[in-house]
Amino acid sequence: MDFRFKAGRLPMLVSMPHAGTDIPDEVLASMSPCAAATADTDWHLPELYGFLEEMGVSTISARWSRYLIDLNRPPENTNLYPGMDTTGLCPVDTFGRESLYLEGRTPDEAEVRRRLERYWMPYHEQLRAELDRLKREFGRVVLWDAHSIASVVPRFFEGRLPDLNFGTADGKSCDPGLEQAVVGVARAQDRFSIAVNGRFKGGHITRKYGQPAQDVHAIQLEMCQCLYMNEAPPFEYRPEVAGEVQPLLKDMIGAASAWVRT
Repeated sequence: MDFRFKAGRLPMLVSMPHAGTDIPDEVLASMSPCAAATADTDWHLPELYGFLEEMGVSTISARWSRYLIDLNRPPENTNLYPGMDTTGLCPVDTFGRESLYLEGRTPDEAEVRRRLERYWMPYHEQLRAELDRLKREFGRVVLWDAHSIASVVPRFFEGRLPDLNFGTADGKSCDPGLEQAVVGVARAQDRFSIAVNGRFKGGHITRKYGQPAQDVHAIQLEMCQCLYMNEAPPFEYRPEVAGEVQPLLKDMIGAASAWVRT
């Protein structure tokens, strides 16, 4: 399978488009040694969000690495943050500016199209199908796009990131009530720092599928990886650390679920 999907019983879907680590052998053969480490993965998110199945929330997580193709970039490869540095649909370098490909082996247009059809489309087709199913059954649906990132990435921002970074495309991807419900839970605690529509406003998935007028409401959470894992290789999951943030994650998911059912 190109993704891991489990249907739930609530009007909510959690997407994890950067959780995958697999790269096909034929593509890996054209890549530099650093690619195999898949360092820029949103590591361990299915484990971190392991409580979702018991809650009854639908989940979809990627199998394939973002180094193969980025499921959270538009198929036209337009820059979601005009004027700012970002990685593209088929990234050519890492967050640390290491080249992902051997000299002369970067994917051409035909290869990018092939990857779109073979690896990008199946994820989005399943995502769309599940949103449509939930909307038919419940009338409206929440899409939560789950991400994580190293707490310090000098290429993209100065200093340390806030712990929890919410994005709603500046309020365009969801009803204000959903944003208030989720962010309100986060603001009620003082252990983890937060930002709303700061450096992270939501990627392609949040912006494309979040259509409040059509009763589909999307919110992205980009969280610092130090909250649940070691940020240095081999990127181990730290259950004792994750256990400190998981109750808050569960409460925020619960708030979103309660909002969409009112």
